[in-house]
Amino acid sequence: MNSAFNTFLLVLAAIFPVVNPPGSALVFLGLTHGVNPEIRRVIAWRVARNSFFVLVGAFLLGALILEFYGISIPVLRVSGGLIVAGGGWKLLSDGSQKELDASADGVSRTNPLDHAFYPLTLPLTTGPGTIAVVISLGLSRASCTNSTDDLLFVIESLLAVVVIAITIFFCFAYADRVQRLRLSAFILFCLGIQILWSGGSELLRSVIHSGS
Repeated sequence: MNSAFNTFLLVLAAIFPVVNPPGSALVFLGLTHGVNPEIRRVIAWRVARNSFFVLVGAFLLGALILEFYGISIPVLRVSGGLIVAGGGWKLLSDGSQKELDASADGVSRTNPLDHAFYPLTLPLTTGPGTIAVVISLGLSRASCTNSTDDLLFVIESLLAVVVIAITIFFCFAYADRVQRLRLSAFILFCLGIQILWSGGSELLRSVIHSGS
């Protein structure tokens, strides 16, 4: 039991800082500015649900999918970083966050619920950095010595993902109590640059090693 609980804590500690629900909630608030609080909570629930499935899919199938398409984790980080940084730059250049596709008479032309998966789940909440960490955790299953250990590792990891999803919901659902839209846009931009830098550095190191 102690070993299983330690596994749960280790997986939770590995994923939580990367997902960073409290920090992501600030960005979520900026992207859903002007949305009714009840609708925002519905979106928060959908983002939490989507994040759960993304994390579980990355844990169980991520390495296989990346191998099938020939995509490396550094490339995943670079592409995701570009998307995240682009979204943050758009928010900064727009000044105060505008309602999504607001029309001239102030009525939104799009349903904010349509944005629950992209960009609010991917790449904001469970971006390439998170997916890379979860894929690495999934690959560590190979160190399990028997089927019982493997099953316990999977169960404890999934429990950690459940806790992450619940935390995402509560942080996002009540993000309207934090009024830092410009700061959230800057955080989003910085997150994108950080992800882009991590992926670019890995790609550069691989090119240098291959050339030497």
